[in-house]
Amino acid sequence: MPLPLKIRRLGRQPYATVWRAMSAFTDNRVADTLDELWLLEHDPVFTLGQAGKLEHVLAPGDIPVLPVDRGGQVTYHGPGQIVAYPLLDLRRLGVGVRELVSRIEQAIIDTLAHWQIEAVRREGAPGVYVGAAKVAALGLRVRRGCSFHGLAFNVAMDLEPFQRINPCGYSGLAVTQMVDLGGPSRLADVETQLIGEFCRQFGFAAEPAASVLPELPARAAV
Repeated sequence: MPLPLKIRRLGRQPYATVWRAMSAFTDNRVADTLDELWLLEHDPVFTLGQAGKLEHVLAPGDIPVLPVDRGGQVTYHGPGQIVAYPLLDLRRLGVGVRELVSRIEQAIIDTLAHWQIEAVRREGAPGVYVGAAKVAALGLRVRRGCSFHGLAFNVAMDLEPFQRINPCGYSGLAVTQMVDLGGPSRLADVETQLIGEFCRQFGFAAEPAASVLPELPARAAV
């Protein structure tokens, strides 16, 4: 019997609002809380992971830089990029962090394959690559056995801000997107395929949920 996965398609959201919401969701979940997958776009922002060094932020200009509590280095989020946050109870799934990363990468690889785009993973450099260029980045956090933060998948966006940073801490790392690889430009089409591939990787059955951030229990409101 597949486990249910609540799917929230949230549209465009400011980064800090969603960060607070997924952190609170993780802190307030209990043993029978259903896992969720949030899909959205962010307003333009550079985020600097826990391993992040400011020296990799070369010229942010008018785009804010936000230190956050995920793994990894610096990356860019902006309109035209799918950001997906898997809020999963890893203990219940019986999945470790390394396997979590691998399955998320595979879901992205299989999504790209739907449009005949051949992608690969790289040992020691989480994310998904087409040739030498990165098309999706990963940055995760696990707290009390539950995951939050997630993946950023370039679909049809302005890639110029990636030139203002060393993406994921790599100087000169090329970045690409689906629309430049012959894929679709509509985020909704890619989201739908990604949801299906993600559910296949983890044995979930997708359950559409309200397109709003979940309300926290009263005890969490401070």
